[in-house]
Amino acid sequence: MDLEIKEEGDFKYIDEGKGEILLLLHGLFGALSNWSGVINAFSPHYRIIIPLMPIYEMPLREAGVPGLTAFIEKFVKLKQLDNFTLLGNSLGGHIALVYTLNNISRVKRLVLTGSSGLFEDSMGSTFPKRGNYGYIKERVEFTFYDPNTATQELVDEVFSITNSNSKVLRIIAMAKSAQRHNMTKDITRITVPTCLIWGLNDTITPPHVAHEFNRLIKNSELHFVDKCSHAPMMEQPEVFNNYLHNFLERNP
Repeated sequence: MDLEIKEEGDFKYIDEGKGEILLLLHGLFGALSNWSGVINAFSPHYRIIIPLMPIYEMPLREAGVPGLTAFIEKFVKLKQLDNFTLLGNSLGGHIALVYTLNNISRVKRLVLTGSSGLFEDSMGSTFPKRGNYGYIKERVEFTFYDPNTATQELVDEVFSITNSNSKVLRIIAMAKSAQRHNMTKDITRITVPTCLIWGLNDTITPPHVAHEFNRLIKNSELHFVDKCSHAPMMEQPEVFNNYLHNFLERNP
């Protein structure tokens, strides 16, 4: 499926299909294409909307969880979206959590996969190293259970991003903001049906993080995907889509 990227005001986004809305949020090094498996499977029966978050372009002083949440709030207002299911991967999950707490009447269901918000090890003990292709390749491979999932095209894309000093500064600001913005006390207030779909081999937000989300979010269910790391919708799309489909069906 060729994805048509639409532009409206300051926003770039994908809007595919018709019906009940699934609003998808990508992660720190994510892209709209990360959700292609979900688009292919669900666009015949759902309206799939994926905004491109301005992680590398937004003003440095706004580069963080609050700034990205405000961006999504503006996008939702512009598109007049309501009563939707919100899905987030990694940093996108973190934004989804904050958005839900701030706009509980708009969110019908919540789906988190490899979400930050409690603990994450997105960069290990270091931050992006400009010009070091080997380091970038290693970190991209670290995202997946099968390192071969990290194609050269994907590595090249991340390498290009981290070769820009201004983008690296924003990446560091985003990562530090996510680490500071711990949501342990806040997410107990989330009451909407929540589905946690987690890679059993996730090394960035390990399984114990998923169990903690499950414990803290009262109306939540947890599913692990074997031989899968931080991005189940990319690495095991059929399994991910099956869990998502069942969750949507059980919570109409």
